[in-house]
Amino acid sequence: MLNIPTQSFPAPSSQQRISPSGQSERNKVALKPGHSLMDWIRFAKSGKDLTGLSGRIIEVTQEELQKHNSRGDCWTCIRGMVYNVTPYIDYHPGGEEELMKAAGIDATDLFDQVHRWVNYESMLKECLVGRLATKAAAAHKAATPASPPTGLAPPAAVPPPSNRDPKPRFDWFQTDATVHLVVYAKRKIPSSGCTTVDLQAGVLRVEVLLGKMSFMIHLCLASPVEENIAVHSAVSVGKIQVTMHKQTKEKWKSLGQPLEFHNTFLCKKDRALFYRDCVLASKAEVNHNSQLFRLHFPQGTVLQVPVGRHVFLKALIQAHPLIHQNLIYKCDDFLYIQWRSQLSELAAKDERFQVEHILSEPSDSWTNRTGRVDEAMLKELLVRPSGSRCYVCVCGPSAFTELTVRLLKQLGFSEEELHTFQG
Repeated sequence: MLNIPTQSFPAPSSQQRISPSGQSERNKVALKPGHSLMDWIRFAKSGKDLTGLSGRIIEVTQEELQKHNSRGDCWTCIRGMVYNVTPYIDYHPGGEEELMKAAGIDATDLFDQVHRWVNYESMLKECLVGRLATKAAAAHKAATPASPPTGLAPPAAVPPPSNRDPKPRFDWFQTDATVHLVVYAKRKIPSSGCTTVDLQAGVLRVEVLLGKMSFMIHLCLASPVEENIAVHSAVSVGKIQVTMHKQTKEKWKSLGQPLEFHNTFLCKKDRALFYRDCVLASKAEVNHNSQLFRLHFPQGTVLQVPVGRHVFLKALIQAHPLIHQNLIYKCDDFLYIQWRSQLSELAAKDERFQVEHILSEPSDSWTNRTGRVDEAMLKELLVRPSGSRCYVCVCGPSAFTELTVRLLKQLGFSEEELHTFQG
């Protein structure tokens, strides 16, 4: 049983509805031999370029989408993502005529009327063209929080995200036993994951980290759920699904009541730190000032840390509750006496990978390069390949990071080619 508010299920006009005689009203079409669902799956995995873009992901304007509206060149948009469905037409169970209704348009509503439960992200992932561009006016409107329900304090005033960062949206559906929260990021998401979920005493907090931005869902759930939570991500289409199991099999009328900062999209630096109680499972010394901690999270917590992000630890010192110590993963020290040998081994095996070890305060036995980062050093080491795109990642103390970024910009690297790992 799916929860689809404000309409019956299936919709009265849906091709999935069964007539009183027991015959389906859907206009099913006899497919050509070799065009079943399994045939489509095999074809999609064949390695052929189904988008016509040689693997590139692009941003598609409304005007560009409208141009691709013919049998031989058919694009469509579902939930902000654009697909080239030309190669799928002959495999579509409803036939060419039904699929062509979606040609060159945002077909989300049309899709939901008939196929809301279909996992189109998986079926069409090899046909993904890119994200539908959001117009500036629409993006600014989406960034304005809706009026809160009665009895809820309005969210704190925050600057809206830039037009280049369209606000994600969320939806939910349910079965007799489960509740599913779905976040549509409207962009590709890191393969390592970018979602943190905390469920404590019936309060659900979901934070999705998207570059320098943070999208949050914060709700007091309508009914109790089990604390075992599953998070699944469709990386290429930017979809995140959080699955919870109901304690009682019943239909929910709503997902729950919004709490502070629910459905907000802010710069991550504007979010307050959120701590959770963890159990220290083990501790190992790495060097004189670095230790490796292994922590057990509380039940009801799922923490996906994107590559290069820092995690803050707060601990009581000698059981005094007012004294605490903030510990932060220090990338430069830890990565170096931990992975130096592995990096050197990789550089020896693969000519595409190079590593330079440079110390500013070396010991007497150090025989490699010494010094501090400056323009001459970066100019020598960072050679931009002709005709290739570059991406420079910088990690370290704030002073080091700020100096390095300034020097890189002086050398001609653009803002889009730079990434700094922040805490």
